[in-house]
Amino acid sequence: MKLPGQLYVDGAYREAASGARTSLINPATEAEFTTVSAAGTADVEAAVASAQRAWEGGWRDLAPGKRAEILYRIARLLRDYVEHIAEFEMLQIGKPIADARDEAGLGARVFEYYAGAISQFGGQTLPVARGGFDFTLRQSMGVVAAIVPWNFPFPIACWKVAPALAAGNCVVLKPASLSPLTALALGEIAHAAGLPAGVLQVLPGSGSVVGDALVSHPLIRKVSFTGSTEVGRHIMGLAAKDIKRVSLELGGKSPNIVFADADWQKAADNSPMSVFANTGQDCCARSRVYVERSVYEPFVERFVGATQKLIVGDPTHTETQLGPMVSAGQRASVEAYLDDARKTGATIACGGGRPLAKGYYLSPTVLLNAGADSKCWREEIFGPVVAITPFDDEAAMLRDVNASPYGLSGSIWTQNLSRALRVSRAVQSGVLSVNSHSSVHVEAPFGGFKTSGLGRDLGMSAMEGYTELKNVYVAE
Repeated sequence: MKLPGQLYVDGAYREAASGARTSLINPATEAEFTTVSAAGTADVEAAVASAQRAWEGGWRDLAPGKRAEILYRIARLLRDYVEHIAEFEMLQIGKPIADARDEAGLGARVFEYYAGAISQFGGQTLPVARGGFDFTLRQSMGVVAAIVPWNFPFPIACWKVAPALAAGNCVVLKPASLSPLTALALGEIAHAAGLPAGVLQVLPGSGSVVGDALVSHPLIRKVSFTGSTEVGRHIMGLAAKDIKRVSLELGGKSPNIVFADADWQKAADNSPMSVFANTGQDCCARSRVYVERSVYEPFVERFVGATQKLIVGDPTHTETQLGPMVSAGQRASVEAYLDDARKTGATIACGGGRPLAKGYYLSPTVLLNAGADSKCWREEIFGPVVAITPFDDEAAMLRDVNASPYGLSGSIWTQNLSRALRVSRAVQSGVLSVNSHSSVHVEAPFGGFKTSGLGRDLGMSAMEGYTELKNVYVAE
């Protein structure tokens, strides 16, 4: 598979109507390696019209078994092209090749799951007081806009596209400007697997142009967005004009809570990758670590030691665990947070520098003594930075945990089952892990509380979110 460089509309590649193109930079080398067409409003009109024709022309009425067959074929082809997808991901965002391969395989699993879910998904029959017969239908919405971020471009595109297609919708997919390649590859592969032309369109381009045009378009009935809370607010405002259905997976400042009765050694060994994986560019990153005071000092020593062993380097090497940050601007943003931490009295236990002369690299950084009101403790940094603090009282700790405007993810470490259940209920987050850092399961709903978003990706909840629920009563 060659590097894609055009829009994917109506089952074929084409140039943007304006002829505009965007350069892509390899974060590991800081060099341009290709250019990609940049869609405009005319391309949005063409793609949405094509998708609407495809939906009305047969996709919405295609037998569920036929839809399932197509999604299974997409999954099989994705597995055939894992190496290509992984290479594209590595080139465009600097993701270590081992991680990129795993994520390419995850995309295939998502399509397999929703192919199998189609036959299990439907309405209900309901007994009603009047007698007669009452039943519900789950019906497709029409054309859905899926807007995905640059940090996990391929798997998140699959999270949105697969359940939307399984539910009978057509999709216009807008990848982030920094990472369009794997979304374009998904469009090409899906149609090679038998997806009818127009059912999936892919429009690279800027969010302010393509994203806004999609969200504002009268034929778009649902917007599924993953990205920053700020942009999520903007999308909600635009979507409100047409009362569009919206699902938003937004920012996070997730806690990692370690009690003294836990296997804290295991927690210390495993926790660095819960925040530093993907070079910290993860809305689920456990970037606030609360450790019960009696084990705080040995935990920190072990955590720092594990952090210093992480392999930062060339993403083409299979042993690399942390690659570069996605751009010079993203690294500069994180370094500004570290400057503020130094000025406000935090201690840098390790990291904070640029380990390589070339590429947008930043060493994984552990902060101690960050004040409760400091930017590094309160704000989403979206980089390889973690702050660790001791706690004495569970209730006081939970008040601080829940004082955050975010509520996406988190981890709880304890061997006390009662405490695990109590704290799990108390933490205001959509996804929690006990004695683990595993946030994402294809079979389970994923999403946040508060300003971390609304609606859910993954699991059967995602399919529900791509349908309208209709009730029908038949009198006796």
